[in-house]
Amino acid sequence: MADFHEVSPNAPAGEKLLNWVDNRFPASKLIKEHMTEYYAPKNFNFFYIFGSLAMLVLVIQIVTGIFLVMHYKPDAALAFGSVEYIMRDVPWGWLIRYMHSTGASAFFVVVYMHMFRGLIYGSYRKPRELIWLFGCGIFLALMAEAFMGYLLPWGQMSYWGAQVIVNLFSAIPFIGPDLALLIRGDFVVGDATLNRFFSFHVIAVPLVLLGLVVAHIIALHEVGSNNPDGIEIKANKDENGIPRDGIPFHPYYSVHDIFAVSIFLMVFTSIVFFAPEMGGYFLEYNNFIPANPFQTPLHIAPVWYFTPFYSMLRAVTGEMMYALILCVLVGAGLGVTKIKMPTLFKGVILGAAVVIVAMMLSIDAKFWGVVAMGGGVVILFFLPWLDNSAVKSIRYRPDWHKYMYAVFVVDFLVLGYLGMQPPSDIGGRVSQLGTLFYFGFFLLMPWWSQIGTFKQVPDRVTFTAH
Repeated sequence: MADFHEVSPNAPAGEKLLNWVDNRFPASKLIKEHMTEYYAPKNFNFFYIFGSLAMLVLVIQIVTGIFLVMHYKPDAALAFGSVEYIMRDVPWGWLIRYMHSTGASAFFVVVYMHMFRGLIYGSYRKPRELIWLFGCGIFLALMAEAFMGYLLPWGQMSYWGAQVIVNLFSAIPFIGPDLALLIRGDFVVGDATLNRFFSFHVIAVPLVLLGLVVAHIIALHEVGSNNPDGIEIKANKDENGIPRDGIPFHPYYSVHDIFAVSIFLMVFTSIVFFAPEMGGYFLEYNNFIPANPFQTPLHIAPVWYFTPFYSMLRAVTGEMMYALILCVLVGAGLGVTKIKMPTLFKGVILGAAVVIVAMMLSIDAKFWGVVAMGGGVVILFFLPWLDNSAVKSIRYRPDWHKYMYAVFVVDFLVLGYLGMQPPSDIGGRVSQLGTLFYFGFFLLMPWWSQIGTFKQVPDRVTFTAH
């Protein structure tokens, strides 16, 4: 039988209740390990609020989603009408629906900012590789969740956007047509597709997402948080085993996060009440028109948070394939001539290059566009092993590294903007250059990340009280 801790018979009722719970469930232990005795670096800055905000938005999406499911009907003949019923007849239904739709965009805003912080401060470097991998898994699950939820209103853009994206899978050699049929559940996007996407959006993907979030937090609290200096605070502890440059997460950062949550909710509610469509970026105007399989919208584009990767898809044309083939050949040539390796490895690299070029010439460019779109996300998983920089944080890297990251951010934003616009010759050329830079940034990182004069990293974190 387990040892039970007893409290004084004269103890307050609240203390007795907590003791009763602690003897049966480690409530106080969890609070200590993850809050009051979890020591975080004392030099956190503005960028460290977005993880907590992502948790807040996740809760908003789950709660509002539960109430929407109570009135939504996953039937192709009834779905659009049920959304209109929620908006017009359900008490406060319009507020719940707008919170959910605005929350989807808010989720990607805070997640993109969270990932950017990890990128510039090297939060994916040893020993935090698993934290980064779980985070990228969350990003991938979030994209799947958003795409499947986008179909559910059964408006024009929902229908045709799903039609375009699902049809892309048919470009995969051999299994493509069968895979697209499996995803749709029919030969065209219809009632079967809606039911499948509803099931995944409401049950399957949220379970995966929640599991990844828990794993992400457990991994974070196991190795400790990174900081803007990229210094491991656990390496310098006092006689009690407490990091000298750490402070308890609660109350210091819990109050910090409450302030950030207050600011976020003011912005969030302002959008919900005054501009829920956000000029057509959060809710497209075509989605207020019932889905019509016989009338294609003039311009089909995904929601803004998918558009950088959609631009990569559109950038890969038959003409672009020759540039990609040249990149493969140049990369293989440089690898063989500049890197010391056994002759056998050189032969493998050259053989692989020949096979890849042959595949690129024989398989339709549409397939390689799908590969580019998916590869833009998948390549993020390999970041911990692509960065060979001598230091973690951007603070102590050569100044030109900062410009490289700045150009990367501008490139990502330009790709996002072009993905919203109708195809054009100039836009297509810029998208192609942007796609090449995006992949070049990561694929050439093992080389450029170690070039330059690095600054001396201090032994202790740099912190000024404010």
